[in-house]
Order: sequence, then structure tokens, then C-alpha cells
Amino acid sequence: MKEKIDYLESLREKARLGGGADKIAKQHEKGKFTARERVDLLLDEGSFDELDMFVESRATDFGLDKKKVPGDGVVTGFGKINGRVVAVFSQDFTVFGGSLSEAHAEKICKIMDLAMKMGIPIIGLNDSGGARIQEGVVSLGGYADIFLRNTLASGVVPQISAILGPSAGGAVYSPAITDFIFMARGTSYMFVTGPNVVKTVTHEEVSFEDLGGADTHASKSGVAHFAFDNEIEVIENIRKLIDFIPQNWKDRAPETDFDFAQDLIVPELNNIVPENPNKPYDMKKVINLLIDDGDFMEVHAEYAENIIVGFARMGGVSIGIIANQPASLAGVLDINSSKKAARFVRFCDAFNIPLLVLEDVPGFLPGTEQEWNGIISNGAKLLFAFSEATVPKVTVITRKAYGGAYDVMNSKHIRGDFNFAWPTAEIAVMGPKGAVEIIFNKEIKNAENPEEKLEEMINTYREKFANPFIAASRGYIDDVIEPSETRKKLVNVFQLLKTKVDSNPKKKHSNIPL
Repeated sequence: MKEKIDYLESLREKARLGGGADKIAKQHEKGKFTARERVDLLLDEGSFDELDMFVESRATDFGLDKKKVPGDGVVTGFGKINGRVVAVFSQDFTVFGGSLSEAHAEKICKIMDLAMKMGIPIIGLNDSGGARIQEGVVSLGGYADIFLRNTLASGVVPQISAILGPSAGGAVYSPAITDFIFMARGTSYMFVTGPNVVKTVTHEEVSFEDLGGADTHASKSGVAHFAFDNEIEVIENIRKLIDFIPQNWKDRAPETDFDFAQDLIVPELNNIVPENPNKPYDMKKVINLLIDDGDFMEVHAEYAENIIVGFARMGGVSIGIIANQPASLAGVLDINSSKKAARFVRFCDAFNIPLLVLEDVPGFLPGTEQEWNGIISNGAKLLFAFSEATVPKVTVITRKAYGGAYDVMNSKHIRGDFNFAWPTAEIAVMGPKGAVEIIFNKEIKNAENPEEKLEEMINTYREKFANPFIAASRGYIDDVIEPSETRKKLVNVFQLLKTKVDSNPKKKHSNIPL
């Protein structure tokens, strides 16, 4: 028996070494951890149960029969994050550059299949040069097998991707289907075609970082939801995200202890909205004053900054927040902000996470660029997402709620459960100036002093329409509240909504305007 145990340990040691000590050293020189080091950082100490450590490539062409490595370039298994079970795969760049082979793909598919059966999140730590060229179409088939499982798992269990090295060509599409993408600055890249191909085809010269680095995808393309300075920060924040979300679509996110006897009145909120309705303010200050412990995990922080989305807790309950940001583009909705918010709403709805909407929106961004690039269908994505969502949905209008944007931002008409407004709320078809220029066009033109008449009409319009009380008189607003009372109201209603049940008509699936 001892000989057999010794032989087992020797195989394990070989698998743990991956591509060997030299390649591990090169990985460290690049500021990158190895596949196994990343798993150890991600999971609770001692909780990792590895599968398929001894799987090897079956390919024999191009000398591959003499280069077999146990594990074949990916570490797979199960472990715990803060006591909750997750499935994980971690690609090993020291073995054939982390390239995906038939056996490598099968290991990932096995772990995904098991995760769906057990109803647990799937976390992929990606560090791969792409398909293993020596295996040809077999490696391409392996990618497609993974893509299918990503698609089938969507909305069943949360899927999280960390890009911790290169991710090129077909390799980018698996992370793109998952729910959240994390990237590390300086060491991770995503692109369909690399800089050399771009130069050949389009004659553009671009660096790896500018084409597909973390900051590019976090701020320009919106492909990455999170960008951090190093791998440790990426992994720490994956652990943090897991705490806000449930294990699967039937589950609920974990709650934290909360003292309901504490004083929930926040006087500072009474002074946040400026007297001048055209003056900006930072909605993030409102968020931090409303949520438990000021603990807000913002998603897509650098992309479409005119809308804010992220996770927080309200009375111990994990919630998703969607908030217009008056400090960026006056908080208007445009193509990118609509897509960003719609995607977030659909994730929260898929996984039973209640929604809080903080609304200060002057409308949709006008202009030929917006119209020609599809603001109509893209704005409709957000409308569709809110309308379809059956989770608890609460809206607070802090100031402007104009035009179609009022409808879109979880109005009572699209099944908002509780809709509140501050006394500063302005709910109307459009802003006072634009409205009076249309309604009182002749009177203003014919007045002795048109500018004075315009100002008079604006004040008249504002008194009549730019307040929340007409909407409240029709029941479109459930209550007009003092800003300082908002946290208390929200803590109470999210407790009330724990037993909410709503549904959509039976169908195969909806056809969201993509």
C-alpha cells in the first residue's frame, strides 16, 4: 500500500507543479499568481476539493504525446467562500499558455454541469492564450461546449469571470455570457483580434492595453464590470460580491443582522438637493446615507457614469440599486446607461434581489448620434427590464422625473410596488422651460417683454406641474416624504416586500429589444 500511496503523491506533486518551476517563476515575474495560488486566495482556507487532477491531453500530433501534464492546464473543483459552496475553474498559463484542449474543456464542462445540478455559483479564473492550435477543430468544439453551458446556466446560477491574463478570440465569449467580468490592470486583456491583426486589416496601430486592457473595457466598451489594480483586489472583490448574491435562482441572498430599534432618520438628506433645480449634486452621497453601513458595491463604476448601479443592504436585506446621477450629464438616460442598467436589473430579477430606484432624470439624451445608434431600442431595453421584473421594486423620486424617462424608471405604471417622492420632485412631460415655450408660444412672442413673460410662465408651470402632488393625487406616488424619513421608509417596505409574489404570462421566453 505504501508504494501505491507514494506513487499517488508523486502524481499529485507533478500536477501541482503544472508547467514546472521555471514557468511558475515567469508567471510571478509578470506580477501574476499561478492557477493554484489564485484558487487558494479565492476560497476559504482548506475548503478546496479538486476534481480531475490526473486528466491529460489525448492529442498525440506535433509532439504532444511527449508533453503531457496532469491536469492539462486547468484546475477545477469545489470550495467555499465565507462558508458558502462555489464551483471554480482556474486556467494554468504555465501549461501550454493555458490553451484550451479537448480534455481541458471537458474538465470545465464537468464542473459547470455539476454546479447547475447543485445550484451553486460558477467562478472562472481565466488566463489563456486561446485554443490549442495543435488540436485543431477539437479545441474549437471544446469552446462551443463551454458556451452552451454558459447559456444554459444563465439565470440558473450566478456566473462570475475573472480575466487574469490574456483572453483572445473565441475565449472571450464565455466570459461575455457570464454575469460579471472582473479584470486586473496591466496583466489582463480581452479582444476578438489582437493588435497585429488589427494593424494588418485596418492599418490601426494600437497597444494591447488600449485595445483590450482593463480600463478600456471598464470605461469604453463596458465589457468589464470591475477593474482593479491587481489580482489580489480582484479576488477579494469576487468574495465580496458573492456575499451580496444568492446561490441560485430559487435561493435568496444572505441577510445580515440588523438592529431595527436604531434611529433610522437621516437629517443630512434634507440638505442634499439644491434649491436651484438645474444645479447638480452627487447621488452617491444619497446612496451612502440610505444604505446599511455605507457599504455600496458599485458595478460598472467607470462606464456610463450618468447612471449608478450596484449592490448594498437595506435593513440587512441585499438589494440592487439603480440611480440617476445628476453630477454626470445631468443624469439623462442615453444608450450606454440604458444598456448598463437593463443588464443589472435583469440579473437582480433573475436571482431574487429586490430593486431600489433613486430617480432624478430630465429625460433621454437628444441628438443624431443617439438616434442613429438606436436610443429607441436601447432605451426600450431598460423599460422592458423593469416591466418584466417581478422582484420587489421601490422607487424614490428625488427631483426630476420628466417624459418617457419617468415611465421607464420603475414607475407605478410598470408594476413599481412602492413609489415615493421627495417634496423637491418635479414630475411632468418635460421641463418647465421647454413646456411653456410650446404651450404659451404665441403669448410669449406677443408680449411686450418676451423674456419676462417666459419667466412668468415658467414659474406658473412649475407651481402647477413641477411638484409631486398631482401624481400623488392620482395614486401614481404612494407617499410624498421628507428626505430624512427615506431610510426608515425603505427599511420598512423592503421587510414588507419579503413575501411579495408576482408573475409574468406563461411563455417560452420574452423577446427583449436587443
